[in-house]
Amino acid sequence: MMMKKLVLLLLLSFFFINSYAQDEDEQPANGGFKKENIFIGGSINLGFAQNTFAVGATPEIGYSISQWLDAGLAINLNYTSQRADPYFNNNTRIRSFNYGGGPFIRLYPIHFLMLHAQYEYNTISVNEYNYNSNQTFKGNFNSSSFLAGIGYTQRIVGQGSFYTMIMVDLLNNPNSPYRGYNNVAIPIIRSGFNFYLRPSQKK
Repeated sequence: MMMKKLVLLLLLSFFFINSYAQDEDEQPANGGFKKENIFIGGSINLGFAQNTFAVGATPEIGYSISQWLDAGLAINLNYTSQRADPYFNNNTRIRSFNYGGGPFIRLYPIHFLMLHAQYEYNTISVNEYNYNSNQTFKGNFNSSSFLAGIGYTQRIVGQGSFYTMIMVDLLNNPNSPYRGYNNVAIPIIRSGFNFYLRPSQKK
């Protein structure tokens, strides 16, 4: 609950600051909301750690508030596999699938540099098999994550964007899909693209 309030506060703060900080050339020609600033798209995620592999997809929708700020919502689907190892994880194979989503913000301090922050709330299904005891465990968990990352982007507001970034989960929830054995953070590489909606046709 506290993290949700924090994310909401950050979003409101950026909206407030942006309303006073935009340059005149960044203001919509007719003032207010611009349909062509809405973007839709998504990304593919890859994660690697010791004996661990993760892959996923993240559809998203957002709005370019200015040349240096985006905000939106993302839905994530991830699969994680951890290989059994007698020294690393007591010879236990772990496979999990999760789905969830949450809000994100992106800052562009330089035209090619992107800073990303995203809160997620996930539902995770886990299947574990221990080769030593031949026992299987299945369970379902809920987990929150706060992803932060930095990356390279090519972005033209009103046309489209492409980005590649690396992220880590800053929370320490052991059930997070972005945490491996012993709660070690799994670096996530995310590449994606977005398309902007066409402006409304004037009659």
